[in-house]
Amino acid sequence: MLASAFSCIALISSGPIFAQSCASDINRDGVVAAEDLSQILQSWGPCFGCRADVDGDAIVGAQDLAAVLDAWGTVCTPWYTTLEEAPDPSIVFDAALRKAILATELPWRVRHNATGIEMLLVPPGTFMMGCAPSQAWACSSDGREHPLHQVTITRAFYLGRFEVTQAEWTSATGSNPSFHSGFADSPSRPVERVSWYTAMEFVLARELRLPTEAEWEYACRAGTSTAFHGSLAMPSGTDADAAVDAIAWYQSNSGNRTHPVGGKAANAFGFHDMAGNVLEWVSDWYSPTYYATSPSVDPTGPEMGTQPVLRGGGYFVPSGSTRVSARQGAIPTSNGSAIGVRVARDAE
Repeated sequence: MLASAFSCIALISSGPIFAQSCASDINRDGVVAAEDLSQILQSWGPCFGCRADVDGDAIVGAQDLAAVLDAWGTVCTPWYTTLEEAPDPSIVFDAALRKAILATELPWRVRHNATGIEMLLVPPGTFMMGCAPSQAWACSSDGREHPLHQVTITRAFYLGRFEVTQAEWTSATGSNPSFHSGFADSPSRPVERVSWYTAMEFVLARELRLPTEAEWEYACRAGTSTAFHGSLAMPSGTDADAAVDAIAWYQSNSGNRTHPVGGKAANAFGFHDMAGNVLEWVSDWYSPTYYATSPSVDPTGPEMGTQPVLRGGGYFVPSGSTRVSARQGAIPTSNGSAIGVRVARDAE
């Protein structure tokens, strides 16, 4: 019974939670009208990841046309404020990733109006998910990172550029659960002592969601296949544990505390602190054997479970736990001083 109830919450978090009618506002002018219909007709046929593919089946056809007609006249208020339309080459330094972002015809950097959280666009794409050992650390011995398998993310989504900060959390909720609070720089440190239940309540109440585990790893890898994600200084990523110091606050350099977000180098999508600082909840249930049966397209985790997945390492862990493929489960009431959250949102 308990697992079933948990499953319902996870299903809500990992699926579309917003009115689909505004996905039909293809040209983003705030109303579903003739220009959107024109875009459907101009894009008719196979079209992977394009805006006119309203239902996300990689084909612009009758169902997309019907969606526009059903939503005709709908007025759509943007949930975000655009900060930058096109990706900054000094941040998204990989030309292929910039091309993929531009192909979505969506703004790259936005601010979520309800919370002020800055978010970056992650385009559709395919990657290899799973075991990536480092020079010093093998993958988990229980097989939880195996097998290495191909995954395709078919829909663009937005992800928090940083972990949610104490200031953002306090502004939105009126309280701050964090252990590492009371310091001059605490407002810009990640919020922590956040249980999965609390994280779910936070995102769902603000028309946000948690990323799926596959979305999280895809965004963290940012085009790399190495143990640790890349940066401007090491664009192809690295397997060298000594290099983690540049991208993460972890056991060797954190001083056993959290640090302000964004202090370490970003990956090729522009995301900071995905390798350390605090662990981050995702929407999937944890299973050490899930990868053996995981769908290859938009996986959302097991249908039922008792432990959600935590990703990303934290300030107290060794380098092996900051590897991109490292994963663990925890009971949903867990709220330690190194457990925080990064928010996601469907692009449409």
